[in-house]
Amino acid sequence: MTNLFSVFDPSSSLVPFSLNWAAATLGLIFLPYCFWTVPSRYTAVFKSVEKALSREMNLLLGESNQFLTLIFLSMFIFIFMNNSLGMLPYVFTASSQLVISLSLALPLWTGYFIYGWVKHTTHMLAHLVPQGTPGVLMPFMVLIESISGVIRPGTLAVRLAANMIAGHLLLTLLSGSISIFSPLSGLIFLVSQIALLVLETAVAVIQAYVFAVLSTLYASEV
Repeated sequence: MTNLFSVFDPSSSLVPFSLNWAAATLGLIFLPYCFWTVPSRYTAVFKSVEKALSREMNLLLGESNQFLTLIFLSMFIFIFMNNSLGMLPYVFTASSQLVISLSLALPLWTGYFIYGWVKHTTHMLAHLVPQGTPGVLMPFMVLIESISGVIRPGTLAVRLAANMIAGHLLLTLLSGSISIFSPLSGLIFLVSQIALLVLETAVAVIQAYVFAVLSTLYASEV
């Protein structure tokens, strides 16, 4: 490891070509099993989470845009599987790369942003100036709201990548520190690393949820 961030380098020497980015779609292999295997607790939990997210997204999108629910639900499952697979040893964490997170956020944001300005121009202009804004502050509010809207895909992408990088960096630092301390200190570090691993697993779920729900909220404003 040449530096601390080299753990996120997409490099592999197993075959002549890199298979690291295959990890981004590795989770899709396990999805078809829930449709033909015997129902289990795993499938029951998966279905309950899917139904809960569908209800929440339908409420946010409204009746006219409920066809978008499947897109954002699929995005949640894709990001969750990538985050979860990144917790396994020797599996490349694709969601820690801005290439992946920005590829998810930018096309969707561009699509409903252009659709909103073409089909609902008056509605989009109304969003630039909140109700009750004094006339003197209107130019500044238009500028601030425009910048806020433009940076939305960037904030979505950076939030996901930064949270996944931060947890993995802490795990890497703790694992490298165990060998240079006394056995008692090493045990404390080991317990801390297990607790951090549990926390990082929760972060993997939360970040997938935040990404999908914020994308839904942005689409509901169109």
